[in-house]
Amino acid sequence: MTIWDLNPDEYVDCFALARDLRPILEARFHPDGFNVGANCGDAAGQSVWHAHIHVIPRYKGDTPNPRGGVRHVIPLKGNY
Repeated sequence: MTIWDLNPDEYVDCFALARDLRPILEARFHPDGFNVGANCGDAAGQSVWHAHIHVIPRYKGDTPNPRGGVRHVIPLKGNY
């Protein structure tokens, strides 16, 4: 299952929840930005087979080159 499999209301609610999470994460962790997204299917790197959205706080300098989003952002975790 991916986010594409959700009904329209579930899809909207998931992204509303991600949006509502932003001020909580900002207040607690003070990130410089966020990556928000989902991996849908094997070719996209999905490894957890339920619909989910990643909300990843990001910090200047947390990776040498943040271009390209979240690939390999967590050291030593890129090949899980």
